[in-house]
Amino acid sequence: MFRDAMEAAQVGIFILQDQCFKFVNPFLAGLLGYSVEELVGAMGPLDVVAPEYQGLVYEQMSLRASGVAGHAYELTIVRKDGSTFPATVQGSPAVIGGRQASVGTIVDISTQKSAEQRIRELADYDVLTGLPNRRLLRERFTQLQAAAERDKAELALIFLDLDHFKRVNDSLGHSVGDELLCEVARRLGSVVRRVDTLARLGGDEFIFAMPGFHTAAAADVARRLIDVFARPFEVAGHELTVTPSLGISIYPHDGEDLETLLRNADTAMYRAKEIGRNAFQFYASEMNSSSLDRLLMESNLRRALAQREFVLHYQPLVNLESGLIIGVEALIRWLHPELGAILPDRFIHVAEESGLINPIGDWVLCEACRQAQAWRDEGLPPISMAVNVAPVQFRQSGFIEVVAGALATSGLEAGRLELELTERTVMHDADATMGTLSALHRMGVELSLDDFGTGYSSLAYLKRFPVGKLKIDRSFVNDLETDPDDWAIASTIVSMGRSLRMTVLAEGVEKPEQLALLRKMGCDMAQGYHFSRPVSAEGMADMLRRQPFIRE
Repeated sequence: MFRDAMEAAQVGIFILQDQCFKFVNPFLAGLLGYSVEELVGAMGPLDVVAPEYQGLVYEQMSLRASGVAGHAYELTIVRKDGSTFPATVQGSPAVIGGRQASVGTIVDISTQKSAEQRIRELADYDVLTGLPNRRLLRERFTQLQAAAERDKAELALIFLDLDHFKRVNDSLGHSVGDELLCEVARRLGSVVRRVDTLARLGGDEFIFAMPGFHTAAAADVARRLIDVFARPFEVAGHELTVTPSLGISIYPHDGEDLETLLRNADTAMYRAKEIGRNAFQFYASEMNSSSLDRLLMESNLRRALAQREFVLHYQPLVNLESGLIIGVEALIRWLHPELGAILPDRFIHVAEESGLINPIGDWVLCEACRQAQAWRDEGLPPISMAVNVAPVQFRQSGFIEVVAGALATSGLEAGRLELELTERTVMHDADATMGTLSALHRMGVELSLDDFGTGYSSLAYLKRFPVGKLKIDRSFVNDLETDPDDWAIASTIVSMGRSLRMTVLAEGVEKPEQLALLRKMGCDMAQGYHFSRPVSAEGMADMLRRQPFIRE
């Protein structure tokens, strides 16, 4: 039965002992091109593998001889006639005649390897949308470029990216996002000509390579592409409205190879996003300089985080009735080794776009809590520590745990930490936001609404949010003493805050006249240059020792 089984097997089977074949079945002998007699007792695996694999095979034989179980691995087998083929080898330790041996198989995977190679060669199309992928785009561009050079013609490359596509995936799931991409691909295909190439680079990025297009013609196509998105997409029972941002580069003016043209079209596309999205922009050389500055800024930010170049300054929050500093706002500064102190308005937007805002924001939170507790340990009056929270940081998974960790590490009471959120942050997906706000409130953390009056708050949601403070945006305070509209808005916010049992703080107070009006309308707190510019931790400690602080 054993002999019949071995002779019928369509896989190479062997038994090794002392690194020599003690048994091979007829299939293996035929696979190697030897007779059974030539192999058994006279040859071993090292005689039939390519030289570069002999070290691996020797190691595996030693392991089997010591009783270690084997796993499948690939190598190249050399037949008697010198030809080779790829194979998978699997061996297992055994004991035969009281001595260590191994039993294994050799499988010819030539057909499998050929199929894999063929698949790689045929993998020119995006699996999801059926559009050409980057590989086929590159091949077709080479052909289009050759024709353009011959005819001395231009070639337009349009880079299209969907605006806020991530929101679809995050809110409705990736399957809906995939269906939307397929629908987008079908609509975009209706715009291109037979000689054009529409490709998908991945994600929500689509590329158009369009021969014979000059600037004006490319602009006309871009407008038609934007019009394609005017009608909502019906996907999985949802009616979705999405918009595109497009960047255009022209061969040979904006680049003479695909990668350069793609990079420049991508740069132009981001400029379209900056001007409001649902728009197109042509590449201009100054964009490259801007993009380079941004890349350098991002690189420097990463270094700054690693080298601890960030510091916090603090601005007092003053109670207008008692004249005491009852809180401070933590404000980040970047102490660049060459440029000196850099204010956040120069780097925060880059941090948000690059994803660095999360580690930077987490550092600010931990450092602010540490400093607040350090002042308390010095015996200074207890105050609240207000920390701005960026929208991306607030929506990151684990934000509540980050806050809890900062409090636990510093020892600061939760009630002494105040998180400042903008209207846009809390109103984005308000129902989901409610859960995070409620969890923070249950921890005892205070919450305030920053820049109030500049966003799109719903009073119905505002009364539900566990927010204890409203901050009147500085834009309503700047001309408070001269603009009746600003006075009306500020006084309305104060009245509304009082009705909702919230504290109201005015920011950007720079003049005594502004302070007098705010006091008259019943505003609770204020901050601004009239009291103090942001100062170091040591400077703030000196202020806290000089209570009461307020000056007329």
